Amino acid sequence: MFKSLDWLTILLYALLVGAGIVSIYAASYDFDNAGMFDFNEFSGKQFMWAGLALLLGGAVLLLDYRLYEAYAYPIYGAVIMLLLLTIFIAPDIKGSRSWIVLGPVSLQPAEFGKFATALALAKLFDSYNFNLNQKLSNYFRALMIIFVPIILILMQKETGSALVYFSLIFVLYREGMSGLVLFSILCAVVYFVVAVKFAEPLVLGIPLGEFTVLLIITLIFCCMLLFYCRDIIIARNVIFAYAGAGVIVTALAFFGVTVNGVIFFLTLLAGGMIYVLLAMFHHRVEKFIITIGFAIVSVMFLFSVNYAFNNILQPHQRQRIKVTLGIVEDLRGAGYNVNQSKIAIGSGGLTGKGFLNGTQTKLKYVPEQHTDFIFCTIGEEEGFAGATAVLALFLALILRLIHVAERQRTPFGRVYAYCVVSYLIFHLAINIGMVIGLCPVIGIPLPFFSYGGSSLWGFTILLFILLRIDASRKERRD
Repeated sequence: MFKSLDWLTILLYALLVGAGIVSIYAASYDFDNAGMFDFNEFSGKQFMWAGLALLLGGAVLLLDYRLYEAYAYPIYGAVIMLLLLTIFIAPDIKGSRSWIVLGPVSLQPAEFGKFATALALAKLFDSYNFNLNQKLSNYFRALMIIFVPIILILMQKETGSALVYFSLIFVLYREGMSGLVLFSILCAVVYFVVAVKFAEPLVLGIPLGEFTVLLIITLIFCCMLLFYCRDIIIARNVIFAYAGAGVIVTALAFFGVTVNGVIFFLTLLAGGMIYVLLAMFHHRVEKFIITIGFAIVSVMFLFSVNYAFNNILQPHQRQRIKVTLGIVEDLRGAGYNVNQSKIAIGSGGLTGKGFLNGTQTKLKYVPEQHTDFIFCTIGEEEGFAGATAVLALFLALILRLIHVAERQRTPFGRVYAYCVVSYLIFHLAINIGMVIGLCPVIGIPLPFFSYGGSSLWGFTILLFILLRIDASRKERRD
């Protein structure tokens, strides 16, 4: 088995963990006590977590790979029970009940839920004659595996950790889910951002954000008729009708007659849908129904944005989103961490200030710098060159894992591998985006770098299970 291990992946893992320990030492460096391996310091504790992680990884490799298949559902069930138990026994830490305290050690079960969910999802796809698109119930089974831990983690008030599990949608896409689903998710994000960002100026009597989203929905409706349904005549008639209506409304506005924007766009969309319904009887109706349904759901989503933003999200979550979108600055409150982080990264320049020479780091301007904001330490002390090197290591690991995924001989190995890839990409993108101000601050650690045993152990188990499955691929059926 050891001869079949992917040693390149293990090397990249070791380099990332080692660089993480050094970065934590730099982020928490104390002039009075500068020992990197002092167990009273964060870097020393992380070194201990890393040593224990290697033991965990070794134990994972020594187990028979068939155990992960045979006990995928029991492992998933046990972790789900642990997540449920955490809601009731975990102490309240900064408004969240997601950490189980075991004496001097605190563990976050959500981190271990990742590999359990990946195993269960892989086991489902490896079921006899299972095909995601074979029947609708297969989608329900896959989504249930994903959403059960999401709901339990949200009940722990740990939004960031729950969002990570949404990355498994990419696994479903790899296994045959329609690209329209990913397109719909992208549209939902755009609708939300635009509606919230431009809520103040009015156009045709409605907020600019609503006007823009309704315009986008109308354009997408026309494009889907043209490129998805591939009916040039119907698409042409709808586009010409919409263009004519736009000219009329513009002319009325020129003469001082204002038309309500919501009524205008809803009338356009409703008229277009009625025309399509009447014209589609001589065509394949499925794609036209999907196009009409997409437009209706888009409008419903738009009108639910304000309610969701103001009533479902917590005040601190709303404030973080407003800061990220540039609606408010709040440099002393919700925007403080991100602003100081950007100052630290920007001050690093091309080559950085040098190891242990970061002023923002040493003067503790950035809170939680050794955990979620560890990347700003790299940017300040090692500069653009060092930050690029770290990202290159992550890119190399991700590309290698995609290669490992594609060479698996069973759906179980392939799906599990893509779960690992999805988790890594999501963590990396959101954490870096959070640190440089492109994403709201939601408390997602940088894999292998952020301080904490739960995160490191969770990713180690996740990765080493894949290595064990991959090492046995030649023994498995084609």
